[in-house]
Amino acid sequence: MINLSLSRQAAFQPANTAELADGLLQESGLRIDVDRRRGRGVALNPAGRFEPTEREALDDGWQTLESLEPFRTEVQVEKARSIITRNDSPDVPFDRSINPYRGCEHGCVYCFARPSHDFMGLSAGLDFETKLFAKPDAARQLERELSKPGYKPKTIAIGTNTDPYQPIEKEWRIMRQILEVLATANHPVSIVTKSALVMRDVDLLAKMAEKGLAKVALSVTTLDRKLARLMEPRASTPARRLEAIRTLAEAGVPTAVMAAPMIPALNDHELERILDAAAAAGAKEANYILLRLPFEVSPLFRDWLLRNYPDRYRHVMNLVRSMRGGKDYDAEFGKRMKGAGPYAWQLHRRFELAAKKHDLKRRGMQLNTDLFVPPSGHGVQLSLL
Repeated sequence: MINLSLSRQAAFQPANTAELADGLLQESGLRIDVDRRRGRGVALNPAGRFEPTEREALDDGWQTLESLEPFRTEVQVEKARSIITRNDSPDVPFDRSINPYRGCEHGCVYCFARPSHDFMGLSAGLDFETKLFAKPDAARQLERELSKPGYKPKTIAIGTNTDPYQPIEKEWRIMRQILEVLATANHPVSIVTKSALVMRDVDLLAKMAEKGLAKVALSVTTLDRKLARLMEPRASTPARRLEAIRTLAEAGVPTAVMAAPMIPALNDHELERILDAAAAAGAKEANYILLRLPFEVSPLFRDWLLRNYPDRYRHVMNLVRSMRGGKDYDAEFGKRMKGAGPYAWQLHRRFELAAKKHDLKRRGMQLNTDLFVPPSGHGVQLSLL
């Protein structure tokens, strides 16, 4: 195998942007062999945007490529300075969130959080799915931050970046520990996940819900098991996500469905069916988000689309660009979640009618902040006097 160091701009621009935009990317060294990425979402592993070079694997005739190991899940411990992340985006109904993990093993090809791996010197491609970071001290850090003088409780959102119930949570149980801290402090929490593992914590969530402290949204992208497998290879099946909605709702936990992302000419025809199935399972709220393709995500998604649905490639991307001002993505506040133009308006109107039909609320219920009690357990800094 020969590793060629290429100029970052030269490597990324022609192969990933121009050729893919025209639907002309062919099998090349940029695409990882299927045996090495089996069970993963994307087929590319380009260098991050901040890296000066990109390495491309080429077969030199000695069959050394065949000896390369498959991509396996690796987990490193991350020592974060703080666990509560603040934001002031007008597009989201929260100002603070927690991410127990960095990277996500679910491998969703469309995940808008993939670019966050660039800041770790890793790829938004296969690295994002296989080189994960866990924060085992998250619960203790949370206790300290909640106990700081002057802290004012507001709903903490979890799952807005990477999924807190991804497969490695079974072993690390960081999300469970975080919930235990929040439950003890009577602190409100809002969770978004596409994993049935959330049912493991129904005991904690039900007790918090009785006090108006918890709500959960399940992301249901499609009801088509085959499509879900291709787009979200290690996430729970659609049926299991609906089961999670039913289990949580029966336990008294306010539950919502997120039809996200809606991809034109691929899964957007399922919008009404998704809301119908979620309402039947017990969901009381609903929302949707249009496909988002930030800089690093766009070539990954387009390559996936070209491999799996070549006949729809141009149609899907033309519709996406019609809602994004002619581009793959428009990051402007107020537009990035829903898009603009006739097709976006039609999708929004369809959602409104379907939500009204099933009496699914769009605005989430306000959680209780009046019961908050600052933590006083181990790890909390004591006052001087």
